[in-house]
Amino acid sequence: MASLNTLRTKFGIVLSIVIALALLAFILSLKTEMGFSGTDPKVGEINGDKIRYSEYYDAYELTKSQNGGNAAAADEAGEERISMAAWQSLVAKHAMIPGFEKLGLAVTEAERMSMLAGERPSGVYYRAFANPATGEYDASAIAGFLTQVENNYQMQQTWAYINDQAVFEREIAKFMGIVKGGAYVNKLEVESGVEHANETFTGKIASRKYASVPDSLFTVSKSEMKKYYDAHKGMFKQQPSRSISYVLFEVEPTAEDMSAIETEVKAVAAEFAAADDVNAFVRQNRRGSVDDRYLTGEQLPSAESAALMAGKTYGPELSNDVWTMARVVDSKVVPDSLGLRHIVLQYNDDKLADSLLLALRNGADFATVARENSLVETASNGGEIGVLPFSALPSDFVDALSNARKGDIVKIVSGNAIQIVNVYRADKRTKHVKVARIEYPVEASSKTNNAIHASASSFSVKAVGGADKFNAAAAEASMTPRVATINNGERSVRGLEKSQEVVRWAYGAKVGDISDIIKVGKDYAVAMLTEIDDNEYKPLSEVAQQVTTALMHDKKFDYIVAEMKGENVEQVAEGFGSTVSDFKDLSYASFYINGVGVEPRLVGAITATTETGKLSAPVKGASGVYVFTVDSIADSEKQTADAEKVRLQAMAESMAQQASLYAVQELAAIKDLRSKYF
Repeated sequence: MASLNTLRTKFGIVLSIVIALALLAFILSLKTEMGFSGTDPKVGEINGDKIRYSEYYDAYELTKSQNGGNAAAADEAGEERISMAAWQSLVAKHAMIPGFEKLGLAVTEAERMSMLAGERPSGVYYRAFANPATGEYDASAIAGFLTQVENNYQMQQTWAYINDQAVFEREIAKFMGIVKGGAYVNKLEVESGVEHANETFTGKIASRKYASVPDSLFTVSKSEMKKYYDAHKGMFKQQPSRSISYVLFEVEPTAEDMSAIETEVKAVAAEFAAADDVNAFVRQNRRGSVDDRYLTGEQLPSAESAALMAGKTYGPELSNDVWTMARVVDSKVVPDSLGLRHIVLQYNDDKLADSLLLALRNGADFATVARENSLVETASNGGEIGVLPFSALPSDFVDALSNARKGDIVKIVSGNAIQIVNVYRADKRTKHVKVARIEYPVEASSKTNNAIHASASSFSVKAVGGADKFNAAAAEASMTPRVATINNGERSVRGLEKSQEVVRWAYGAKVGDISDIIKVGKDYAVAMLTEIDDNEYKPLSEVAQQVTTALMHDKKFDYIVAEMKGENVEQVAEGFGSTVSDFKDLSYASFYINGVGVEPRLVGAITATTETGKLSAPVKGASGVYVFTVDSIADSEKQTADAEKVRLQAMAESMAQQASLYAVQELAAIKDLRSKYF
């Protein structure tokens, strides 16, 4: 054993070096046209600055560590949240902060210290140092935190991160203050707002829908389409994208697989039920686990509770495609809930801990001792943790507090700290159990998996050669290709599980390329790149139908207006071949008209009317042509000038602030190329 350990120690280091050199050689072999510069590829561009892999990776890891570590990025959604937060931190670093410096915006050290002391409220410092019991900011907790920072690199990183975020938050607030100060509402806007808010309109509408006029009466020329497209180009702005067609080979268990799993499960269940050492048995089964908490019967899954609390084996039972069996590993009769206070000391303060423990057991006031000695934020509240159910206690506390009585004071070594815990409340004692489970998901066997992989492999060979070959191979395999568009910055294909590899492939492929077999969740995909679109605007060919429809509406509007006859709404409606619709209590804020639908231009025309009883000019709506008569205009006093000014000012400030952040990012000309690598 000693020789084996020596080999592991010495040659493990050598092996690590060999692997590292191999990886380095691989990176160096990559072509520069793939975006690599030396060994550090470019993953984006912000404000003219190249964002390298190493910088993004550092930002990602820092963001992850400050937001729960690996647990925060445990699934695809969590990973995406961390990724976007990291990217936004780089946008702040390369676009926002340099802009603040040019504006002369800064947060002085004296101002930061004022924020830290609570004199100037800071959301970042509040979230880090608020008292969990009272919800109030606790500046005194910072001293305890800083005592742990000096010799702990990870906590030094955390402290630097908190300060950077607090300063940036203050800079954003100052920038928004400048933007807010530039928003202004004038007297005419207020008067118009009051008038529109207080006036309501009642009358009649006649309409003719565009759909009632045959398209065959009109032609739309290519020159007309080009002219319209050029004049309305802003409507067609887009993100660069890649389009793919892909076939998904779903891996599902066969009837033979399910029968084999059931046979295996029942055999394991018999051994599980007979095992004398349940812990050892579960540890030897890769599908086994043991709860880290002691639970009451009410806290157990309802299907398991009765059997487990009676000391019996539960299962095996099949539910949601998972076979489950469970047994109790240990049971304790312990308090349902405990009211706790604590004093937290450094892990090497053993003598101080023993001294305080003796003093407390001899009658010293716990709250006073906690305030004077504890290193965490609960010190300011006398060490109060609160009332916790026994099932919520960390494992270090379980044995120490299993037999706890009200008034007990115990010393617990927990993690990197020593805690002195006072039990000031102990509820009734009930049975709690720790449970071991073995779970077998119903999944495809390796034989089935291999067969489906072979089908995917055969397809990928036959599909090479362009769209016709791809579609023919799909038809031969009796499969329907799916299509997807991947916009710049997206890291997965919508509706396709764990598809980052598909995105990476798409951003490195050429039109017509066929991918290798790509694992997506439990399934396999083979994709073909059908289009690369790096244009700033959608091409006319792609929006031709939208442009044609708009031009047809223009022509139909002119046609309907030319054919329109009548001196009042009823006569016009008769000529239109339609009926008159009534509207009542319509205001400028209305967005829907009964019997008509959503027609903002019509609402605007009606509420701009100043005369009653007069037939309006034709209104060009979204779905038809409208004329109306306003029969009455009612005036109320729902809105005052002062209230309207407040409303408009708030709206102007909000819109200006939102638009300013969007404008800054637009001017930064951000290029997100992460999809190529992540």
